[in-house]
Amino acid sequence: MKLKNTKILSFLIFPIGILAISSSSILTRLGQAGAPSLVIATYRLIIAGSILFVYVIIKTRQEFKKVDRQTLRLFLFAALFLAAHFASWITSLELTSIASSVVLVTTTPVWVAIFSPFFLKEKISLKMWLGIILALLGSILVAGSQTCQINGDNLLSCSELSELFAAKSFLGNLLALIGAWMAAGYMMVGRKLRNNFSITFYAFMVYALAGLILLAVVIASQIPLFGYSNESYLWMILLALIPQLFGHSTFNWALGFLPASLVSLALMAEPIGTIILAFIIFREMPLPPELAGGAMILTGILVVSLANRRFAKKLEKV
Repeated sequence: MKLKNTKILSFLIFPIGILAISSSSILTRLGQAGAPSLVIATYRLIIAGSILFVYVIIKTRQEFKKVDRQTLRLFLFAALFLAAHFASWITSLELTSIASSVVLVTTTPVWVAIFSPFFLKEKISLKMWLGIILALLGSILVAGSQTCQINGDNLLSCSELSELFAAKSFLGNLLALIGAWMAAGYMMVGRKLRNNFSITFYAFMVYALAGLILLAVVIASQIPLFGYSNESYLWMILLALIPQLFGHSTFNWALGFLPASLVSLALMAEPIGTIILAFIIFREMPLPPELAGGAMILTGILVVSLANRRFAKKLEKV
């Protein structure tokens, strides 16, 4: 009876977890009004890692004994990918719409599927290729969405290719895609570590190391770490607490009681939740090409996920 009640609770908590993760782009955009993107990414990871450190020291400090030189090297690689993911994706939110940024970074599972044959020796089925192609076509449509519009004949009209590459939004969309590529690298490296450590210890190690990497970049770039408004620090703290810790912890907890495929597919609701919040808070309405491309991307991810359930756990957010 207790397990049944826990499963029911897991289903009920899904909307809260989705809302928490969906707030990531919103809180980031609010923080960018008073602080640089790299500083926001650094504080997000450092704060999250510091909070987890307290828990690890109390509950799972014995796991430090399992971290040998080879394992530490893998943790560093995973952290490097995670740091690059947050640096590129958070910066993308300065340059492009929230809708474009979030649906492009959500393509992470597609890139995991593409890269896996090269790095993990995993095969791609025909159905997975169909999903990959659909998601890639959707990505192209989203990437050019800011330079396309519906003309008087209700036909899609886009700027010349040179104007597309020169547009600020194109750089933002490219950075969101780079964020997805980096997250894919983080997930593939993480596959070699997750089974040997608890979720909390693993998260602490990668968050803390990624935060230190970004801290070094910020210092080397001579970007101030202090002197921002109290409101800016509030948004950064909320970023660490709500989407980074509470949001992902909610889904990691649910994985203990529900099928990974179900939990992972529920995470695909994040772009939808984010777009709704962006409209409510910023009055940012997605353009028709963004909506069409986003629908293609999410459909492609769904096809990839259902074609091979082994990719289900890889749909989890950073």
